[in-house]
Parts: sequence; structure tokens; C-alpha cells
Amino acid sequence: MSQPAPTTEADRPVRLSAEARRDFAVLVPAWNEVDNMADLIRELRTTFERHGLEGEVLLIDDGSTDGTAESAERAAQGWAPFRVVRHRRNFGKTEAMVTGAENTDARWVILFDADLQHGTEEIPRFLEKLDEGFDIVTGRKVGRYEKAAVSSIYNRLSRMIFDIPVSDTNSMKAFRRDILGEVRLRHDWHRFFVVLAYARGFSITEIDIALHERRHGVAKYSGRSRIVVGMLDLLSVWFFLFFARKPMMLFGISGLVMAAAGVVVGLITIVLRVIEWVSPIGYRPLLYLVLLLEVLGFLLLGFGFIAEMVAQQNAEFDSLHRDISRLSRRAVSPRIGESRTPRD
Repeated sequence: MSQPAPTTEADRPVRLSAEARRDFAVLVPAWNEVDNMADLIRELRTTFERHGLEGEVLLIDDGSTDGTAESAERAAQGWAPFRVVRHRRNFGKTEAMVTGAENTDARWVILFDADLQHGTEEIPRFLEKLDEGFDIVTGRKVGRYEKAAVSSIYNRLSRMIFDIPVSDTNSMKAFRRDILGEVRLRHDWHRFFVVLAYARGFSITEIDIALHERRHGVAKYSGRSRIVVGMLDLLSVWFFLFFARKPMMLFGISGLVMAAAGVVVGLITIVLRVIEWVSPIGYRPLLYLVLLLEVLGFLLLGFGFIAEMVAQQNAEFDSLHRDISRLSRRAVSPRIGESRTPRD
């Protein structure tokens, strides 16, 4: 007699509260994914019906030129939770993510790729984790994929530099929508959303999710140039988190070290001149080095003071922004017993 197959975590029935079934939005950034639209809409509808989900689905058409939005609207005809938000041109996944969050009032949002490399059945699993009280839930990709080696190196560097408690930062994720009010994202910084949010004190967990082969179309994030851009962005985020709030720690210390080195080289030059170990012509390179070190040192100190003033202005702006956000939430929050209607 054959034994039944073991039940995996992904096969376990999910348990969702009424709020978790209702108060969420699935954000689907899409750029030239026309061939995937029919499958995407069909599988999303099936998942919503199977689990009794009452949230909404926003397809953010990021300047597609192949009729992606029109194909999606035809496939979703008569399905009330579905909406399309359009960008006039291609801006990128970060901008699509922010646009989607700005066009919903849902408490939670789930970032879902249009290429269906993750199954729609993962959506209720993410909602279940959010319902447990986590601010952010990330997916840890399970399965073979083309960029596994590069992704592994990138994620290891992220864990080492930023000390984050998850192993995959660039996968399917779900989070509280209001986090984007505190975490400001620049172009292509969706990959660092988890890092930036964790640095602000938000709680994070992860779940295993299956990775499937792309059914149609071509990958949008590939090529060696993406590796270089990713590494440079990693350095930018590292600088932003560790020095943006206290830039004098970088510029001031570097300037003082250079100025002190200039003084040391100057003293050595004087000693050598007194004891006449070097010909008069041989002192010129040392004197030039002293001048270079002193000028660079004081320039860096000046940059440090200017950067400190910029950091102070940013801190005041962030404080004002948080105050406005709190007042806005109080103004629009429904009273107990009232229902909230989605935005048109």
C-alpha cells in the first residue's frame, strides 16, 4: 500500500481573518507582457474565488507598447476587483510599485510579477503572514532559475552589509501600504525596499515560494549591465543608511586624516631638509604632497559641514512629512463600525 505524499507548508490550508480577506490590494507591474495577461487574470480570479478573497487587483501598465493593458481589460471584463492604472511611458518597477500603492486605500499590498514566475496561490499565504502581525513578508525563491548565482551573491552581500533577517530581498513581497509613507524609494530601489524598511524598524519575515519558468515573453531584468547597476545601487544604499544622517563621520574623518597626513609629511620634509639627506630639488615632490593633502583635507571638512546642513534639512522634512501623514490618517480613518469604500 503506497504512502500518501507528505504535506508541505505550501499545501497547508490557509487561515485568514475577515479583514485579511478584504483589506488588501495585489499590485501587478507590467511592461510589454501582453501574452501573459489571459493566464494571469484567469489564475488570479480562480485564487480569489477559491479562497473567498475580496481585495482588489491593480495592474500598473508601465508604458507598454504591445497592448498589455487592453488585453488585461478584455480578459478581466466583468470582474469588479480589477483595475488598470497607466503610466504614459516606461518608468520602471519602483515607480509602478509606488503608483499602485497611491491608487489604493487597502491596508496591505502584495507585489506580484506579471510573468507568473510565482503562482497566484501564494497570495493567501502572504496574507496569512501579514495577518499574524508582521509589517513585511518576503518570498524566498525555491527552484532553479537563470540568475541564481548572481542573486545569491547579491543577497549574501545584502545580509552581510545590512544585517537583515531574510535571505531573499528581490522576490514576491507583501507589506503594509503606509510603510511607503516613511520609506522613500528612488529609481530601481524596489530591490532595497526591505533593507530600507528594516532600517526604519519595521518587522520582517519570509516564506518559501516556488519559482516557475516564464511562460511567454522575455525577461526584463537581465544582462551584465544589471549586475554593475545593482552593485552601484548597493553602495548608494549603504552610504544612504550609514552616512546620510551623519555625513561628517565620512567627510570629517577623511578630511582630518588627510590634513594630519599632510602635517606629518611636512614635518618629515623639514627634518630631511635640516639634516640635508635630500637635495633641494628632491623636496619639491614632498612639498607638493603636503599641499595636496592639506587642500583635500580642508575641502573634505567643508563638504562635511555642508552635508551636515543638508542632513538637518532632510531630518526636518521627514519629521514634517510624518506629522502630515499622521494627521491625514486620522482625518480619513473610519470610525469603529463604519466600512471603508475603495477609491474610484
